[in-house]
Amino acid sequence: MSDVWRVTSDGKAATEREASSRHLSPVTRHAFTLVEMLVVISILGLLAALTVPALKNLGKSNASISASRQMLDGVGRARQLAIANHTTVYMLFVPTNFWVVGGQFPNYWWPRLSSVQHTVATNLCDKQLSGYTFVAYGAAGDQPGRHLWHYLDRWQGLPEGSFIAQWKFGPRNSTNAVVDPATGASYPVQGFATTPIPFPTEDFPTALILPQLPPLPYIAFNYLGQLTSGQDEYIPLARGSVLPAIDTSTKAFQLNSPSVSETPPGNSVSAFNLVHIDWLTGRADLKYQKVQ
Repeated sequence: MSDVWRVTSDGKAATEREASSRHLSPVTRHAFTLVEMLVVISILGLLAALTVPALKNLGKSNASISASRQMLDGVGRARQLAIANHTTVYMLFVPTNFWVVGGQFPNYWWPRLSSVQHTVATNLCDKQLSGYTFVAYGAAGDQPGRHLWHYLDRWQGLPEGSFIAQWKFGPRNSTNAVVDPATGASYPVQGFATTPIPFPTEDFPTALILPQLPPLPYIAFNYLGQLTSGQDEYIPLARGSVLPAIDTSTKAFQLNSPSVSETPPGNSVSAFNLVHIDWLTGRADLKYQKVQ
């Protein structure tokens, strides 16, 4: 019996027997050797080692940018509220150990808080150096000659990993000069002014005991949107952590001094981000460390 001829896929003539043989012949497959796989793994490990620090620095940079943007927005909001309500608006900040009044605890203020106010105050332990809100003295609806305090927003805080430098909460008459080595520009940063305001909510019993309230740090805008201080203000931002005191057994907040750490140390001065507020216009901009 003669073979049946056919054309194979490579265009050549072959018998069915030869074509079948070609079809069933083993196919050679290529794969990575163990050495090649180890080389690839080594390269990936090297790339990871080079990339992780850069990603960490990127995260820190993003936190600084977010904090700067939020603080600029907050200052702008305080100014707008003052103009819109035709009154003085205070942008209040949360200092450390705000529950100590006149160097004493307990004091006149703390035991007179309601249970709700105690909860609000305790929650602010987590916002030391990073929390702020807006309060107005007088608003539409107040009786003539009887201005009241009004909280205009909830307490809020800066992004995690950023806070207002602790030295900004020092005495008002203390000044720290922050210098940009790249340009020689010097920025005089004074401590916050402080004032007793109903705290932590506007419905604290009476204004007659204001001197016995916690002296809260603030900046304030008048109805024209100008700073009431009559001078430029600088708010230094820092990177790091503010860890409230916590009871090791119950994990509850304690009314003790928090642990404040700038990372890297002193970055609020050496690699500064300053929110600058022009007193005459009330407008804010950012002063930051220039790269040499």
